[in-house]
Amino acid sequence: MQSLFAERALLPTGWAASVRVRIDGAGRIRSVEQGVEPLADDLRLRGRVLLPAPSNLHSHAFQRAMAGLAERPVPGEDGFWTWREVMYGFLERLQPEDVEAIAALVQVEMLEAGYAAVGEFHYLHHDPQGVPYADPAAMGAAIAAAASLSGIGLTHLPVFYARGGLDGRACEGGQRRFASDFEGFARLLEASERALAGLPADTRLGLAPHSLRAVGADDLAAVTSLLPAAPLHLHIAEQVREVEEVEAAYGLRPVAWLLERMPVDRRWCLVHATHMTPAETRALAATGAVAGLCPLTEANLGDGLFDGARFVAAGGRFGVGSDSHIRIALAEELRCLEGGQRLRDRARNVLARSPASTGRTLFEAALEGGAQALGRDAGAIAPGLWADLVSLDSETPTLAGLDGDTLLDAWLLAGDDALVADVWAAGRHMVSGGRHVRAEQVRRRFVEVVGRLRAAL
Repeated sequence: MQSLFAERALLPTGWAASVRVRIDGAGRIRSVEQGVEPLADDLRLRGRVLLPAPSNLHSHAFQRAMAGLAERPVPGEDGFWTWREVMYGFLERLQPEDVEAIAALVQVEMLEAGYAAVGEFHYLHHDPQGVPYADPAAMGAAIAAAASLSGIGLTHLPVFYARGGLDGRACEGGQRRFASDFEGFARLLEASERALAGLPADTRLGLAPHSLRAVGADDLAAVTSLLPAAPLHLHIAEQVREVEEVEAAYGLRPVAWLLERMPVDRRWCLVHATHMTPAETRALAATGAVAGLCPLTEANLGDGLFDGARFVAAGGRFGVGSDSHIRIALAEELRCLEGGQRLRDRARNVLARSPASTGRTLFEAALEGGAQALGRDAGAIAPGLWADLVSLDSETPTLAGLDGDTLLDAWLLAGDDALVADVWAAGRHMVSGGRHVRAEQVRRRFVEVVGRLRAAL
């Protein structure tokens, strides 16, 4: 049993003073008391404010190792598709032990940023020739090993990637490391379940049909039925070219086609969904599915802006992820999301929902949407939920003298993740004093592995 005492905390009922949170041995919150005095066995969070910790709902861990390597202009139209070629070239060198070192750093940096859990959208499966390893989930086992070291909560999402494009062509080049037929993917899924078996009880296994480009209609229906109650993630409508190709092949835009053909509901997380018509935006909001937004990656790739104002006004749910990990920064991710809406609409506080402030609105949306997308019993400081918690140092210049929603506004819109003091993932106290408990060994190994990989470019 752990017992935490905070002078201020954000509870489902709002801000509270003198709060004690008890965490049971399984990592769930046993009780929450407010208006109490500290006890001798409490861990006293002096000068800190206690919050629920969000989940990072979209990660491609291996891409962290190539951050900054695709920033030179290329002839012609430079965008997502040219970046993708750089990514394909980089991943040809990766082996499972490399992915483990990279993923461990990604997860450590997420925890230090204030995230307690991650959805790993994992599509790097096979060897560089596209041949499955003896263990089909060798790469997934590397992600699991990283999570065991970092202590992050993991929802592992093996990706089904069946074709090279909407014309049905075979996967070529870098795509060979992703490709499976349906039977091969079913074997991969079984092996992935074995790879996760030794992780803590908050670990989840889900599904990720990659995109409408990579998965045909029949396969999409079949794959989504493999784990009927599991989280289900899909890239969609990220790029204008993708929208045009889907419409040419299917006669409908991607989101419209998906909503017509599939039973999209709260189980689904549609990643990016950047390019939707107003009608598609409202229709997606009505399904209860989560829009998985990755503002820093979307900005880096020049994807475009999600129609957040319309989506939120229609009751839509969203969460955030760091995707390619060009930056792993929770506060900056949410600030970029709001900032993009302001620049487009030439207005302020676009996503705020009165009476809450902008910071409170963004933070609670990330909590609720992230937990839903990962199938994780979390998102609030309440009995029965996983103890996913983050404390902020409220005595820093950025937060000094602030309280309530204004404190969240200052952190998310004027501060940064250096304000994060502690993080618990399902009760595992992995960040203390702003630093992950295994940061040094994880960073040392990453530098060694990635230094070798980058030197070979």
